[in-house]
Amino acid sequence: MGDVANSSVGHHAKNQQHGANRAGGFGCTLPELRSLMELRGAEALQKIQETYGDVSGLCKRLKTSPTEGLSDNVTDLEKRRQIYGQNFIPPKKPKTFLQLVWEALQDVTLIILEIAAIISLGLSFYAPPGEQSDACGNVSAGAEDEGEAEAGWIEGAAILLSVICVVLVTAFNDWSKEKQFRGLQSRIEQEQKFQVIRKGQVIQVPVAELVVGDIAQIKYGDLLPADGVLIQGNDLKIDESSLTGESDHVRKAVDKDPMLLSGTHVMEGSGRMVVTAVGVNSQTGIIFTLLGASGEEEEKKEKKAKKQDGAVAMEMQPLKSAEGGEMEEREKKKANGPKKEKSVLQGKLTKLAVQIGKAGLVMSAFTVVILVIYFVIHNFVIGGRTWLSNCTPVYVQYFVKFFIIGVTVLVVAVPEGLPLAVTISLAYSVKKMMKDNNLVRHLDACETMGNATAICSDKTGTLTTNRMTVVQSYVGDTHYKEIPDPNNLNPKILDLLVHAISINSAYTTKVLPPEKEGALPRQVGNKTECALLGFVLDLKQDFQPVRDQIPEQKLYKVYTFNSVRKSMSTVICMPDGGFRLFSKGASEILLKKCTNILNNNGELRSFRPRDRDEMVKKIIEPMACDGLRTICIAYRDFSAGQEPEWDNENEIVGELTCIAVVGIEDPVRPEVPEAIRKCQRAGITVRMVTGDNINTARAIAAKCGIIQPGEDFLCLEGKEFNRRIRNEKGEIEQDRLDKVWPKLRVLARSSPTDKHTLVKGIIDSTIGEQRQVVAVTGDGTNDGPALKKADVGFAMGIAGTDVAKEASDIILTDDNFSSIVKAVMWGRNVYDSISKFLQFQLTVNVVAVIVAFTGACITQDSPLKAVQMLWVNLIMDTFASLALATEPPTESLLLRKPYGRDKPLISRTMMKNILGHAIYQLTVIFTLLFAGEVMFDIDSGRNAPLHSPPSEHYTIIFNTFVLMQLCNEINARKIHGERNVFEGIFSNPIFCSIVLGTFGIQIVIVQFGGKPFSCAPLTIEQWLWCLFIGIGELVWGQVIATIPTSQLKFLKEAGHGPGKDEITDEEMAEDEEEIDHAERELRRGQILWFRGLNRIQTQMEVVSTFKRSGSFQGAVRRRSSVLSQLHDVTNISTPTHVILSAANPTSAAGNPGGESIP
Repeated sequence: MGDVANSSVGHHAKNQQHGANRAGGFGCTLPELRSLMELRGAEALQKIQETYGDVSGLCKRLKTSPTEGLSDNVTDLEKRRQIYGQNFIPPKKPKTFLQLVWEALQDVTLIILEIAAIISLGLSFYAPPGEQSDACGNVSAGAEDEGEAEAGWIEGAAILLSVICVVLVTAFNDWSKEKQFRGLQSRIEQEQKFQVIRKGQVIQVPVAELVVGDIAQIKYGDLLPADGVLIQGNDLKIDESSLTGESDHVRKAVDKDPMLLSGTHVMEGSGRMVVTAVGVNSQTGIIFTLLGASGEEEEKKEKKAKKQDGAVAMEMQPLKSAEGGEMEEREKKKANGPKKEKSVLQGKLTKLAVQIGKAGLVMSAFTVVILVIYFVIHNFVIGGRTWLSNCTPVYVQYFVKFFIIGVTVLVVAVPEGLPLAVTISLAYSVKKMMKDNNLVRHLDACETMGNATAICSDKTGTLTTNRMTVVQSYVGDTHYKEIPDPNNLNPKILDLLVHAISINSAYTTKVLPPEKEGALPRQVGNKTECALLGFVLDLKQDFQPVRDQIPEQKLYKVYTFNSVRKSMSTVICMPDGGFRLFSKGASEILLKKCTNILNNNGELRSFRPRDRDEMVKKIIEPMACDGLRTICIAYRDFSAGQEPEWDNENEIVGELTCIAVVGIEDPVRPEVPEAIRKCQRAGITVRMVTGDNINTARAIAAKCGIIQPGEDFLCLEGKEFNRRIRNEKGEIEQDRLDKVWPKLRVLARSSPTDKHTLVKGIIDSTIGEQRQVVAVTGDGTNDGPALKKADVGFAMGIAGTDVAKEASDIILTDDNFSSIVKAVMWGRNVYDSISKFLQFQLTVNVVAVIVAFTGACITQDSPLKAVQMLWVNLIMDTFASLALATEPPTESLLLRKPYGRDKPLISRTMMKNILGHAIYQLTVIFTLLFAGEVMFDIDSGRNAPLHSPPSEHYTIIFNTFVLMQLCNEINARKIHGERNVFEGIFSNPIFCSIVLGTFGIQIVIVQFGGKPFSCAPLTIEQWLWCLFIGIGELVWGQVIATIPTSQLKFLKEAGHGPGKDEITDEEMAEDEEEIDHAERELRRGQILWFRGLNRIQTQMEVVSTFKRSGSFQGAVRRRSSVLSQLHDVTNISTPTHVILSAANPTSAAGNPGGESIP
């Protein structure tokens, strides 16, 4: 649709719009601008020069000023939107409710049921002529009552009705999930703002409100929201890989390549651009319209998986470039695709569901076969009847009934409520996490967080308030512990200091007066720079006049701050034709480049390495030990005459003169120490990874409680860390890393690669009894790789750059570490909710399947009818998943250790509960089935003919069964063997209403359900007995809780993560660079088993070697070959037969028996 609109816009533009545009008074048409934006580099420059003269010419035609921006009057903005379009790319149409219904109908089990129901319906309307004759034997007995025979259709209709119910519920769930997701998406989009200049003021406008002609300010870490042409730039580098697939950063400059494209990331520098194309006319928009036009299904899936919050409605698709395309594609897939294909939980669940499904299928097939055989033998062998053609329909009707019973067993066995429970639980949690300042971008991140064992956190802004102030300084040979009085400073030094700070910082950074009386001044922009500007104001000076005197356009050259330089420098022209360079940066780095320092008279004094060491010892280290960040401010003059070689940065930023060193305080957030204590109590290790100096980092870590006095821990600098983990060739070795990370608590002066290395190393590590699940927090563009690599990436919502948000799974809307603790709590809650649901569901499954199966085999008819089974299924699946998945989290969740990656879903305790309750329920049901008529003094319901009316006997069984499930649902609220199952039950209104509601519906079904539900009304006394037996479940639950799990050694756990064999080729391809995958996926038991196998093998070899009196070394050598083979285990079928692929031909030859060990 967009494409059609597009071409029509283009078409009109050619005809009418020339008029319209000129009338609109703009000197550029839409197609003109569109074609301009398709050019790059020199071509683009040439075109701009030919058509507009230069960029300011383009601005004139667009009626905008490069310095003042647009006038911000509403009619002008509206006119621009009409002519050039809005900055909005219409998202794909959501699936309609009917499409979702259709998708839900694709479920195999439901299809089987539908077919069975339709056959049943068809046969019930067909009255065979031989019905009255005796020839068909007792087959038709009991159908004397004509009315009853007529009612044969009800069963089929009821099955169809319940199928419709299930489908509608599923579709409604999907629909609301989609709706929620879209709401989330639009919320993310509304929150995205961009800095533009209007009426000479820098303001933030929502991305969707940008118009052509706006002057936008771009800075490090931005995701460009529209296409534009650069007006002025400092050291600008852009990552255009999302459009071109080329991963190298592209340098942008007004005189080289001024074209900036939407959807690309600013990796370095800053600048201003004039917006030339928005929305569907921007480069991103054009690609989207093409994608939309082809409307591929795949695209939809991609989008669903992506949940990206780009400036446009979705994330850029990479266009394959000829050379780097394929590799980039894989990189992209890794980067943009759904982060981890399946989360830990989903992997375990899928596996479990498949296992249960298989078991159910076998049982149901078995049931049908037994029923058919029994019927045939009973009628034709024992009864000695012959098959009469006119009786065929009657027999077929029986077979259909058997088939329906079989299918019902299958329906009850297959836990199709599992995905539902997961979805509901996750959706509910995500909604609630929003209130706790966690904006979840990838659903599975929610439950992964519950398993987190380690958090690698940034310092600035996450653990600290990110409101920085200068509290100490060293100026003119004096160390001031508070802000110095400006009168005590030499005027020359003061002037230099004010200029150095005002000019050599981003002009977008400002300290504005407070909004309210008595509040703190507002800090806008980079917080470190705000601290320095605040220092200028504290010295009773002002930075604005200096900036007005030397506006941004007059800056000669800017070396912007990045994580490699750790400094920023600006060059200005002096009146005498020379140049002056101002520089500021991390003190230990910048002081090494200083050769002079200003003394208290403002004169140069030489600054030698030994002066520097003394200064570090006396000034910088004491500041750092107070938790201050030290920044050095310096300058250098270049004389007039020859111009220096500006690109040779190391030469230029050298031989500096130090003006001052300041200590900046960034106080720890008050709630952080408590949050970190909670994490540690919950078994989560918090590590701090920061670019700051090691003493500052250590001081802050101690204040937060990350390191405690007397503990055995490591605080390393990036260099030392790399020295310890790399071998002689400079490659990272996992076993070296494994020696470092368990004790590492603080990593200071770290580069982005260090952070990534650490995260990857911890994730890949196999030491310790469980594998680590790592969460990472980050805010800068350089944190992107680590955020992507982590199991859960947290980006800062306020201070975070777009690049960081893009790479993350969860955005902390308040930038606060304590919100991460909330995320842990919710994540654990999701995991527990699903375990609760499983415990409940599996009990029902086991009981219902066994009852239907044995009942069918012994009495030729399942005690629970198809429709009743479906009702039970509805309680089990839909309602229970709603009730148990919406339990609110409690603080007690934070008192236990994390589960880790390989802990099974169903613990021993849960297994005990499942089997224990199953035994109670089966005992009750079989007692009622075979002795119920005696106990209640009613007619027996066993061996009833085909269309006989419902019996009280079977109704009592059905009713008791359902009531036992309801009470067991209360038991299922606790999975760790707690005694009080009612604790906190009223804090979950959904649970209470579902249990009561189900009970109400059950009464209606039993008393008024009649034929469709195969129910006969019960008396009050019978009801009370059923209730009594049901409540017995709760008492029995206490009995089970008394049995210690440790005594029940025979109980197996179930629902481990996916094994080695299930890893698809796709994932293997992605994991080529990961550490040996086999190691990770071999479950602990199997690893132990392998070790045992090795021992035996080695012993056998040693014995045989000695028998042959050969050398002992041979055996040892062969043993090592077997060990090396263990590293590439190809297939684990069962623990009794292992196929090992030979690690290398020689070892295989050396050990002929090593390849297949029976």
